[in-house]
Amino acid sequence: MTPADLARYIAQQGVDAELITDIGDTPTVPTAAAALGVDVDQILKTLLFYVKGSPVTVISHGVEPVPARVLADHFGVGKRQIKLARPEQVLVETGYPVGGVPPIGHRNPHPTIMARSILEYEMVFGGGGDDKTMLRIPVSELLRLLTPELLPLRQS
Repeated sequence: MTPADLARYIAQQGVDAELITDIGDTPTVPTAAAALGVDVDQILKTLLFYVKGSPVTVISHGVEPVPARVLADHFGVGKRQIKLARPEQVLVETGYPVGGVPPIGHRNPHPTIMARSILEYEMVFGGGGDDKTMLRIPVSELLRLLTPELLPLRQS
């Protein structure tokens, strides 16, 4: 899938969001934040984990590691039962390549965990379907579209 597919999803679902395509080379979260003129914590990452073999989407701050222990405790399993998906699995499940996975509009929607601290922001930015496109979306829209479980994913 591509940013065009994400744009189609946004239009079909009436999502209050926009794709940003002209921010230049932003290989890291800090460079993306600087290009957009936003706080680094407003840049999100969307990851796919397998919990006892079942896919789960996790949305967190781009520079924050996702602690496997928090996920394991939440699902009542051992840490070894939490596996980060390989790039080819991410592509199959979400439809998007690693580095461009948006938080919404996946090929196969899965249960979603979102960092509770994201609620501190009104507007956030995530992958836009490829490594050159960003999605600007209100947190309220993420909550509406995903109905995620909110967890304390920050380790601080």
